[in-house]
Amino acid sequence: MIFLKLFWTFFKIGAFTFGGGLAMLRIAQEQVLNNGWLNADQIIDFVALSESTPGPFAINMATYVGASQGGVLGAACATLGVVLPSFIVILLVARFYQQFKTSHTVKGLMTGLKPTAIGLIASAVISMAITVFIPNGLHITIFKNPELYISAVIFALCAFLVFNKRKKIQPVLIICIAAVLGIIAGYAFNL
Repeated sequence: MIFLKLFWTFFKIGAFTFGGGLAMLRIAQEQVLNNGWLNADQIIDFVALSESTPGPFAINMATYVGASQGGVLGAACATLGVVLPSFIVILLVARFYQQFKTSHTVKGLMTGLKPTAIGLIASAVISMAITVFIPNGLHITIFKNPELYISAVIFALCAFLVFNKRKKIQPVLIICIAAVLGIIAGYAFNL
């Protein structure tokens, strides 16, 4: 039954995600691909769209995948699945906050989870970069593809704007700039 599968899959994603929505990207990517709910290109498109729209990434992805696989009920099951683990954990933390606050076990747990979250985010970034920049594998013909250069220029410009220490540019403005450049490139090169 698809509804139970959506709930359970996204419950596992929500339960094993520490470090926010982007940390769950690698786990979600693997689960969604393994179930055949989206392909690699669709995941990249979804991430780009989801990161430029309001709302948490995990909820956006669960709702979208759930709706695409099971309509409104599928969206509700997947969304509930991804949210429920965090809800349970925060209830436990709120209940036992004073005990957790000074616990060496909890401090040790967090010491191990923080670099893991960074590793998961890095893994997702590398996987997505391969899909965006070299989707058909690494060979000489990729240098004939204008999309490679367009993507590289937009990436470099956005990275420059993000890491520019002289003037802080809002992420929303960077997303808008990248979208406009992508639209212009799409028309200019018939992408």
